[in-house]
Amino acid sequence: MVVQNSQRFFQFSEGWKNTIARVAFLNCDPLFHSLESPWKVLAAPPSWLTGHLLRKDCVLAPIPAADYAKHQDELILVPELGICSKGEVGSVLLFGNTDIEKMQAVALPSDSASSVALLKYILKTNELSPTFKTMAPEIEPMLDQCDGALLIGDRALEYARKYPDKVKLDLGQAWLEDTGKPMVFGVFAARKDTPILEVKTAQKELLKSLDSFESSDEYRDSVITEAMVKSGLSRPRLEKYFGEVFNRLDKPHIEGLNEFLSKACNVPTGAEFLE
Repeated sequence: MVVQNSQRFFQFSEGWKNTIARVAFLNCDPLFHSLESPWKVLAAPPSWLTGHLLRKDCVLAPIPAADYAKHQDELILVPELGICSKGEVGSVLLFGNTDIEKMQAVALPSDSASSVALLKYILKTNELSPTFKTMAPEIEPMLDQCDGALLIGDRALEYARKYPDKVKLDLGQAWLEDTGKPMVFGVFAARKDTPILEVKTAQKELLKSLDSFESSDEYRDSVITEAMVKSGLSRPRLEKYFGEVFNRLDKPHIEGLNEFLSKACNVPTGAEFLE
């Protein structure tokens, strides 16, 4: 199975049992940068990953935390891995032509569940109730039709560089200010019927890459250099970005995840992790 210019997948020797998925955005680069044979990495939008997982196309995938909430009966989370922030995230942003309090309509991206759930929660807690319109994630048409536009990932980084005056809210920072906890936008999940050994083998490979990113200046520099080529962003901005987004899912982030699942997704039981 090959998906070009989208989310990445690890492929083993045969069948869905030998495939792992990844987000095409920069936020997973530290995990996937060093993967070698027999692993293969393919790419697809975040909104596709949950479907791939549910259809048994892959062993595990990073999916929106809100999608995990929706399918928690079928899925289980992989420990230690996530797409997280400790406040300002830099790549989940509400852009606008006016102040948030004056926004009557907000365009929502078609490729993100967690950021949409989080924005709706933040607006509701601030007693704001604009109308919403789901659109393709392109800022110009979004802001032509609505007062505000929610964007995530590489597009949010790019548009923040081009239109810094239009950035009205960083959702990671807003969540921290509301709850005092870090935010988990994406979780690594597997189907409950996937063989545990295969899931743990894939997890081990990703954690090995993450350990290298956290401990090796050479590896970190290589990740950032490749990200510069892909994104066109400067080294200083990417150095900052990889301090805003984290892939290590620790205890404080799990507490933040459980609060998000409860407050924004109506899942009071919290997350279930593979043992």
